[in-house]
Amino acid sequence: MSGRTGIRRAAILAASASLALVAVPAVNVASASTLDGPKLARNLTKNVTADGVNRHLIAFQRIADRNDGNRAAGTSGYDASVEYVAGKLRGAGFDVTTPEFTYPVQITDAAIAKVGTTTYENIPLEFSPQTPVGGVTGPLRVVPEDTTPGCEASDFAGQDFTGGIALIRRGSCTFDVKHRNAAAAGAIAVIISNNREGTLAGVTLGAPGVVPTGGVTQADGDALAQLGGQSVTVDLRYHEEDRVSRNVIAQTKTGRKDNVVMAGAHLDSVENGAGINDNGTGSAGLLETALKLGGSPKVNNAVRFGWWGAEELGLVGSTKYVQSLTFEQQLDIALYLNFDMIGSPNAAYFVYDGDDSDAVGAGAGPYGSGQIEQAFVEYLTVEKGVQTEGTDFTGRSDYGEFILQGIPAGGLFTGAEGIKTEAQAAKWGGTAGVAYDPNYHGSGDNLGNVDRVALDRNADALAWVTASYAISTESVNGVPARTERASARAASMRSMHVEAHHHSHADVA
Repeated sequence: MSGRTGIRRAAILAASASLALVAVPAVNVASASTLDGPKLARNLTKNVTADGVNRHLIAFQRIADRNDGNRAAGTSGYDASVEYVAGKLRGAGFDVTTPEFTYPVQITDAAIAKVGTTTYENIPLEFSPQTPVGGVTGPLRVVPEDTTPGCEASDFAGQDFTGGIALIRRGSCTFDVKHRNAAAAGAIAVIISNNREGTLAGVTLGAPGVVPTGGVTQADGDALAQLGGQSVTVDLRYHEEDRVSRNVIAQTKTGRKDNVVMAGAHLDSVENGAGINDNGTGSAGLLETALKLGGSPKVNNAVRFGWWGAEELGLVGSTKYVQSLTFEQQLDIALYLNFDMIGSPNAAYFVYDGDDSDAVGAGAGPYGSGQIEQAFVEYLTVEKGVQTEGTDFTGRSDYGEFILQGIPAGGLFTGAEGIKTEAQAAKWGGTAGVAYDPNYHGSGDNLGNVDRVALDRNADALAWVTASYAISTESVNGVPARTERASARAASMRSMHVEAHHHSHADVA
């Protein structure tokens, strides 16, 4: 359990003042200089309904059904998703662009694992090194299955992996960790077997790998697991081609353009399915929030929404977008909020650990990330009565390049292939010992496998925090709301007037 769930209520309320979670006197919202932050947040949250968000999920499902069952980058399903989102935003009065970017696609030339006369499809993971023509051959070494297969160096004890080919079940840690552990034990190649139905396609090591690594289906993995010790040949070869895809960027016409609140979600699915939780939920929650906010809201800070392409191919769209900005343009972005999977069917309530209070993994985000974390934690705990836990900035979602460039970030996540614990099931409901999303990256990620209670709560948190920062980002970067600046100026003028009056009397004396 995260330490942040035990924050004292007094500290919570004090820290939330700048996010307008506490009551303030009523003001005249007709004037842009006297905006009512709490009223904007309350109204937006009220207007972002579960039905409204779900309607967009239905749209994404139908788009996938009409386009070969998916919405993956480079497909007609993705293009239709872009047109749906962009069309809605234009209708709501936003300034909308769909900037193009190029990305490399791995075109497979050889994808096999062969034992005797039996050949299994073994798809190279993105960033896998290639084998020579004809492949590499060695004894098949089966890594024992436990709750974290291949995730610890000890999983490779008791067998001689030198010159061998490791077979490891998917789950619990990244493919990169698994294959590096195998390589450190002496393996010359790695086969990852899926832990659910479907091919292991469209997945990545996340960074250039050290030994050739491919993926087989769950059934083929089961068959190979019975062949330990036999000679296996792995042939993994491919070439790359550049493809073009698009992001969707929409910004309000009102608010400061030099202190922009940005919120984003990736729009593409994997090739295996419609991607309704991953990431229809984040995209739908973001879209409904944008539509209900409108293109010309009464806000102090402009709000910019982004729907990213080719996230499933290595965070390409968001990375290319941030890198396309000059330093001054990046400086215009006050903060970035990320929403990647917010309705997992066995949902957790994770908030990105901006201040590294959990002391797990990658460390703290840029200054302001801890305050963003607290804003989400506070809304969910105080307003929704839901305890939260931290989740590390692992680099697996679109906040990555924002953080790398020093932009404070945060957001929500309901879990992917990780396993829900007994304590989490007691706290949140659902089933212990089962993945947060058993359909992650699979064909089962459809309209029937979404936790709509979690989706509704998280969409409300998305709306509340976005609206709050649209009024003031002072807690993150010191930029106060206009009303606060006006009050400070008025106080300063009064002070000067009193001082001048005092001096005039002193002169007379």
